[in-house]
Amino acid sequence: MRVTVLSGAGISAESGVPTFRDSKNGLWSRFDPYQLSSIDGWLQNPERVWGWYLWRHHLLTQVEPNEGHRAIAAWQDHAEVCVITQNVDDLHERAGSRPVHHLHGSLFEFRCARCGLPYTGELPEIVEATTDMEPPRCRCGGLIRPDIVWFGEPLPEEPWQRAVEATEAADVMVVVGTSAIVYPAAGLPELALSRGISVVEVNPEQTPLSASATVSIREPASRALPGLLHRLTALLN
Repeated sequence: MRVTVLSGAGISAESGVPTFRDSKNGLWSRFDPYQLSSIDGWLQNPERVWGWYLWRHHLLTQVEPNEGHRAIAAWQDHAEVCVITQNVDDLHERAGSRPVHHLHGSLFEFRCARCGLPYTGELPEIVEATTDMEPPRCRCGGLIRPDIVWFGEPLPEEPWQRAVEATEAADVMVVVGTSAIVYPAAGLPELALSRGISVVEVNPEQTPLSASATVSIREPASRALPGLLHRLTALLN
């Protein structure tokens, strides 16, 4: 059985990673996204943007994969599993999942904003979200930036193509912890459904996908996913 997983912020929130859109505790309720996650914000104040992303990078090193991440990785013993994620953390990888396609990049990879060369130097620890810090420079003179997708930037071509291929090849798609409102990623379950592929949504909250999903499970990932593979086998048989 070929299982393609599309994951969003909800699965990582169970590990303590702050989400963006939660009205009370989301990052965008405290910080301006266009100052911190856009090309314009970077060009206007790279020190602020760099400091904020270093803070988030080190925050993510302090959390651990939860039962949802570990369940998806364990499915690999019984099925062909491909993970597509909108998250910029490395929790799927640390749980053992392979391959993982990051549609929005990763906070564990950095590159030169000018020439694109990967950066592997040391990163200072930032303990405050509002700490400004000058980014390191590449040997070409360009500033080092996080290798993630900012507002106004296209998705990286290779991960997106792999995501489309994995969606089209799946026997079933599991959509877990995503709001289903951020495109083009939100279009992947629609693509699966259009090809007759079953789509199972795992989310405590209703989303725009809920009405069209084959099955919607109103549970957190850490509760729903550990026993889900056996239920998927029954669904497909």
